[in-house]
Amino acid sequence: MISKEEHILLHAEKLFAEKGFEGSSTREISKKAKVNVSMISYYFGSKEKLFVKIFEVRMNESLAFSKDILANDNLNEWEKLVTVINRYADRVKNLKTFYRILQREQLSNKNPHIAEFLNKSKKGFLAIYSELIEKGLQNKTFTKRPRIEFLHSTVSGTIFTALNTLPVYKEFFEGDENYENQYFDEIKIHVQNILKHLLGYEENI
Repeated sequence: MISKEEHILLHAEKLFAEKGFEGSSTREISKKAKVNVSMISYYFGSKEKLFVKIFEVRMNESLAFSKDILANDNLNEWEKLVTVINRYADRVKNLKTFYRILQREQLSNKNPHIAEFLNKSKKGFLAIYSELIEKGLQNKTFTKRPRIEFLHSTVSGTIFTALNTLPVYKEFFEGDENYENQYFDEIKIHVQNILKHLLGYEENI
């Protein structure tokens, strides 16, 4: 069972995705979460702090999971990389509301606290990719050393574009109720195939 604080965060996230930060009031958030408006002040202090907290929670979730995978000695570097990227694709699919807010904030870059969380997250993933690839090269799992910046851009850019263009693709190809799940499953395979080429992974099989 989630806490009252988490309950408010989830409903606030949905409202911010729908109406944006400026278009959402604490009264609307409290109504959506079915709590007294004073609870927002109690847990978060203000609407802005609540907004920042959403980013803090989501960014920390992603990095914590990835660091746990990095420390898993039962997986080789390719398996770790695939696990991290598949998890990322699943989060984008399942947390559409948050990732739409994230994209909006990246474009506006208005809140310095959120910008700091986003930069921390990006640097965290760059460090994870760097460590995985360096170890993979050392133990001959990989045979190529791509630029980490390009690898990161390829992964995040492909998955974000997939999210944003999904409604158009589904309409154009007249997708049924299974279209989205199949779409994201194949996105994962597509990204893996690109990374195999960039890292020279298949050359070692």
